[in-house]
Parts: sequence; structure tokens; C-alpha cells
Amino acid sequence: MKIYYNGEFLNDNEVKISPYDHGFLYGLGVFETFRIYNGHPFLLFDHLNRLRKSLTNLSIEWNQSDEEIQSVLSKLMDLNELKDAYIRLNVSAGAGEIGLYTGNYTNPNTIIFIKPMHESNIEEKEGVILNTPRNSPEGRERLKSHHYLNNIIGKKEIGNSPSIEGIFLNKDGYLSEGIVSNLFFIKQNKLYTPHVDTGILNGITRQFVIHWAKLKGVSVEEGYFTEQELNEADEIFISNSIQEIIPVTVIGERFYNVSESSIIRDLQKDYQSYRNSLFSMNEMERSELT
Repeated sequence: MKIYYNGEFLNDNEVKISPYDHGFLYGLGVFETFRIYNGHPFLLFDHLNRLRKSLTNLSIEWNQSDEEIQSVLSKLMDLNELKDAYIRLNVSAGAGEIGLYTGNYTNPNTIIFIKPMHESNIEEKEGVILNTPRNSPEGRERLKSHHYLNNIIGKKEIGNSPSIEGIFLNKDGYLSEGIVSNLFFIKQNKLYTPHVDTGILNGITRQFVIHWAKLKGVSVEEGYFTEQELNEADEIFISNSIQEIIPVTVIGERFYNVSESSIIRDLQKDYQSYRNSLFSMNEMERSELT
């Protein structure tokens, strides 16, 4: 595959990164993953806004514009002859001396990975409450950073099955999020999701779901919820930018049915409608979550 690296389009096996990159040495880097549908990167500007906020948090100076990233994505699609794709936009701090550094990083490394995106045949998942607790964010809020060890330990606990998602409880025993997803549940037609202060990543698709619910008149509560409250839910689903909206139909010995009149089904249909809209995707993106 051709990927983007600091202004160049190279074969993926040609890219070399310095061992002194502080993204490698100290985890100083952030990334965004999102999908391209029929040539259109979905919710791109929301992902870029979050990326820039995170980079500012880490004192990494990154100056690529929305238009530059759009152009890069378009070129990557052409070079790899793709219309539908998985994208990972990765920015690391760049090379520095060994030792902790508190100044600004002015020469970050930017890599944009791309791979074909095939529609999954997984329409529902099993949820597993993890024994591994969700770690607390390194700072005031969780960034989508290179610090992924907690997620990997959680994944090792449940194995590689794509039909299973692990669900973290935080150190205080409250529901937080999935290994690679945000968590929602429904009780009497009201939507519940853990508050960002439980230590979760404020996912772009999570924000989309909350925004959608408010537009549809569905009551949403962000809060501190227990495993027992999840067990007593009528329906459960998870969300992320790659897998979209997926019902969780079993946790332990508890089964959850999803009716055709469910909020989940309405959300799935509307999500697909938004991304497949004949209107300009970029204009829609700018207005949806801002």
C-alpha cells in the first residue's frame, strides 16, 4: 500500500522513523481513525478538530490545514485505487534527545495509513465485563494517544474474536467504555452513556449519537452507572467510527433483544442515511457536531 509520510507518498515498507522519536520513546503522539465512504471521509473535520486539540495539549506543533488533509486523502485513494477505506491519521512528536522534554515539539512526524474497508458481516456483539480496570487518563481528559497498553491488556483478556467486545469498569467500579468503543444502553426509551469524567475517550461517533438523540427528541443522560444498571437495561449498543453502531445482544447470561422499532434501528438507519447522503458530505460534516 502507498501511505503518506511527511509530505511524501511512499510504499509502506519504505517508511523509516527515528528511534529517537518521542512518540516511540515516551508515547507522545495521537491519532484518529475514520472511514472513507465512496470517496468521502466521514466526519473528517470533527476528527481533525479533536486531533488538533490533543496535539496542543501535548505541545506538538502541527500546521496542516483541513484542505491539505483532504487533498492527501484524495491522492491516497487514487494511488491505492480505493473508494472505501479505513484511515489512521497519526502524528507523533518527532525526534529529540533521550530524556523527558517539556518544550514544544516543532518537527512532528505525520503518517496517514490506508487500507481497504470491507463491510463486516457482524451485526451484533457479545459484551464481556472485563476484570482489567480502565486506567485513569494520563491528564485531565483521555486523548486518543499512543498509550494503548490498558486496551491491549483488556483485549488479551477476551481474545481475538471480532464478535466480542470487552467493557471496562473504571477504578471506582463505574461503567466506562469498550476496548475500542463507547458504550450506550437504553431503558424505557431513554438513552444512557457514561460521562466523560469516568475516564472515557469522547468518541466522535459518541458525539454524533448524542447529537442525533437530541435532534430526535430522545432523552440522553450522561452519568455514573453500575454494572447492575447495565444488566437491567432494555437494550445495549456500542459505537465507534469504524464499526459504526452495533447492538450488544448478550452479556453473561443476560440476553438483549433489538426490535425493528428500537431506537438502535432508527439510529443505524439515520447514520447510514447521513453518510450516504447525496448532499455535500463535507458541508454536512461541518454542521453536524459543531
